[in-house]
Amino acid sequence: MMDECFHEDDYHVSRRIYSNQVFDQVHETQTQEIPNLRERLSRTCGCTGDKWAVQKIKRLLPILDWLPKYPVKEWLPGDIVSGVTTGLVCCLQGVAYALLASVAPVYGLYSAFFPILTYFVLGTSRHISVGPFPVTCLMVGSVVLTLAPDEHFLHSVNITGANDTLTDERLLEVDVEAREAQRILVACTMTVLVGLFQVAMGLMQVGFLVRYLSDPLVGGFTTAAAFHVFISQIKTILSVPIHNHNGFFSIAYTLIDVGRNINQTNIADLIAGLLTIFIVMTVKEINTKFQHKIPVPIPIEVIVTVIASAISHVMDLNSQYGASIVHSLPRGFAPPQTPNITLIGNILGSSFSTAVVGYAVAVSVAKVYAAKHDYTVDGNQELIAFGVSNIFGGCFSSFVASTALSRTAVQESTGGKSQVAGIISALMVMIVILALGPFLQPLQKSVLAGIVIANLKGMFMQISEVPVLWRQNRTDCLIWIATCLASIVLGLDVGLLAGLVFEMGTVVVRTQFPSCATLGNVPNTDIYKNMKDYKNINEIPGIKIFKCNSPIYFANIDYFKEKLRDEVGFDAVRVFKKRNKALKKIHKLIKKGKLQATEDGLVPVASLGVENKAFEKELEEVASQPDSEVKVEVDWTSELPVSVSVPRVHIHSLVVDFSAVSFLDVVAAKSLKLVVKEFMRIGVSVYIAGCDGELVRKMEALSFFDEEVTRDILFLSVHDAILFIQLETSTGNEEDPLAEKISQLQDDKQPLPFTEDEDLIETYDNQHLAIYGLSN
Repeated sequence: MMDECFHEDDYHVSRRIYSNQVFDQVHETQTQEIPNLRERLSRTCGCTGDKWAVQKIKRLLPILDWLPKYPVKEWLPGDIVSGVTTGLVCCLQGVAYALLASVAPVYGLYSAFFPILTYFVLGTSRHISVGPFPVTCLMVGSVVLTLAPDEHFLHSVNITGANDTLTDERLLEVDVEAREAQRILVACTMTVLVGLFQVAMGLMQVGFLVRYLSDPLVGGFTTAAAFHVFISQIKTILSVPIHNHNGFFSIAYTLIDVGRNINQTNIADLIAGLLTIFIVMTVKEINTKFQHKIPVPIPIEVIVTVIASAISHVMDLNSQYGASIVHSLPRGFAPPQTPNITLIGNILGSSFSTAVVGYAVAVSVAKVYAAKHDYTVDGNQELIAFGVSNIFGGCFSSFVASTALSRTAVQESTGGKSQVAGIISALMVMIVILALGPFLQPLQKSVLAGIVIANLKGMFMQISEVPVLWRQNRTDCLIWIATCLASIVLGLDVGLLAGLVFEMGTVVVRTQFPSCATLGNVPNTDIYKNMKDYKNINEIPGIKIFKCNSPIYFANIDYFKEKLRDEVGFDAVRVFKKRNKALKKIHKLIKKGKLQATEDGLVPVASLGVENKAFEKELEEVASQPDSEVKVEVDWTSELPVSVSVPRVHIHSLVVDFSAVSFLDVVAAKSLKLVVKEFMRIGVSVYIAGCDGELVRKMEALSFFDEEVTRDILFLSVHDAILFIQLETSTGNEEDPLAEKISQLQDDKQPLPFTEDEDLIETYDNQHLAIYGLSN
C-alpha cells in the first residue's frame, strides 16, 4: 500500500531515531565561548595596527573613502546638472517650508544650505537631498507656536497726534521683530537638541530602534502629518487671521477659526494659491508620465515662483490688493548664535520624537535608493551625520534637517550620482542667499503655501494603501489607521507615541494569544500538519501532538496551558485529584472489608450483594498469607467500585512541537516543567520535539531539567518522538499508562503509596504560586 504513494521523484531517507541527547553523543558538539565584557571592549576598541585606525577614520568620515575614488569624467556632468536643478528646488522648498516652522522665510534658505555641508563629509547615502522636510518642519512649528505665540509679544499702539504722541492701551499690536527673534531662537535650540539626540543614538549604535517604526506606522503618521500641513496652509492660501492652535483637536479648532473669518479672505492670495496648486500638480504629473522622454524634469516650482514674483512686483499686489508677501529676505548670513538652555526642559519630548521621525524618514529614503543603485547605507553613521548637521545648522539659524522624497527624486532623476550634486545644490542656495534673495521679496506667501500643498500629493496617495493592507494583513491596517487618527486628533507628538504603543500592543497580543494546533500525520510520510487544514491527515491513536507557534513567556504561558488542556481534552491536575480521591475511597472500602485487593483486581465481598464461590475461595487463599503484599491495578477506563467521576484519559503520550518556539523565560520554564510533571503523574509521557540548540541551552540555564524531567524527553523532530513512542509501546517497555498500582498489607497498618501523591495535591497550589514568587 505504501508503494502506491511512491513516485519517480520521491526520495527515501534511512537513519536512526534521534533524541537530542543521542544526537549530541553521536555528533560531537562544539563548545561556544562567550566573551566577557573586557574581551568585547578589547575587540571593539583595541588597536591592531594602522589598518584598523584607517578603517575607523574612513567609517567616521566616509568622504575619505569615496571621494578619492570619484570617477570625474563619468559622474561629474550628471552631478552638475542634478545639483543646479535640485538647488533651485531647495531654495523654493526652503522658503516655503519656513512657513511650516513658523519662522521667517530667510531661515528656510539657511536650512537648505548648512546641513548639506556636514552631510557631504559624514553621510553614507549618495542620492538623498538633505534639507527641510514638511513633517519635521511642522513639528518644529508646533513647538515654536507653543513657546512663542503672538500673545506674548503684544504691546500698546502709539498714536501720533498734531502736537504729541499718545499711547492707547486698548489698541494692541504684535512686536514682529521680537517675535521673530524669539521664534528662531526656539527653533534653533530645538534643532541643536534634535542633533544631540541623534548623535547620542549613533554613538550608542542604536540605529536599529528605527525598525520599531514599521511601514504601516510611518505611512499612517506621514499621512496625518500631510493633513496637518494642509490645514496649516489653508489660512495662508485664504490669508485670514486665526489663532495658533496646537495639541489635541488642533485641526478642528483651526477649521473653526477659518470658518469664522472666511469673509475676510483675500481674493488675490486665494487665486494665486489655487493657480499654483493646479499648475504645479499638473506639471509634476507630466514629469512623472513622460520621465523617460524628458531628459530633465521641468522645474515648475522655480518657474511659478519667478512668474509670481514678477506679477506681484509689477502689479504691486501688496499695496493695491492687500496681498500677503514675503517682505524681508535679506542678503547674507545671520551671525551664529548659541541655543537657549533654559528652553530645553520644555522641548525635550518633542525634540526626541522629531529626531526619531527625521531619521526614520531619511534612512528609509536612503535605503530605497541604495538598493536601487547597489550600495549600502550605514544606519548608525547616518544618525551621526544628521545629528552633526542639525547641531551645525542650529548654530547658524537653521531648523531641523531631514530629506524630502520629492527633492531626492529630482536629484536622482536628473543624473545625480553622489553627494557632489548635493554640494553643488548648496552652492546654488548660497547664491540665492548672497545675491538673489531680495528678488523674492514681492512673492506672495499663498504661492509658497500652494507649492507646499502641491508637494503633499505623495503623502495623501498613501491612503490608497489602506484597502491593500486590509486584504494582506488586517493588523497592519489597524496600525496604519490608529496611528493616522491618533496623529490627526491628538497632534503629531502624542499621535506618534500612541501609534507606537498601539503597534507594540499588537505584537504583545499576537504573542500573548498565539495560534496553537493539533498535528496529524500525512500517511506514509514524516510530515505533520495542522489537522484543521487538511482532510486526509490522521491522528495517531494514543498520541497527541501539540504545536505552539510563538515564543512562550510570562504573558502567554497561561494561554498555552489553556489551549493544551482544550486540545488533549482533559485537565491533568483535575484527573490527578479525582484519581487520588477515588483511591482514598477504595482504601477505606478495603479497610472496612467491603473490597478485597487481589492480583486480579478489586473484588467486592458478599456484603455488597455479590455471591461468587470462586471469589470466596480466592479470598480464603489470600487470607491464609498474612504477611504477603498483594498488588492490584486499577483500570481507569472501566467502571470504578466507588462513586467518583474520574475524567477519562485517552492518550498515553503527548508530543509538544517546539520548532516555532524561539525562547522561554523564567516563569514559562517553571510553569512548563510543572505541566510536564502533571501529565507524568497520571501516566502520560511527555516529549518535546524540534528545540534548537540555543533553546536547549536556555532550558538548561533555567534549571528545566532534573531527576524527573530529564533531557531524554527532547527529540530532534516530531517524527523521531513518534517513532520512539511506537517502538517503546510495541516492545512493552512502558507500563500500562491507564493503570495505577496500589498495595495492601494484610495488617492494614502501612499507608498506601498514593498518600505521597496526596501531599502533592495539597501543595500543588503553592507550587503554582511559587512560580510567581508568591508562596509562603
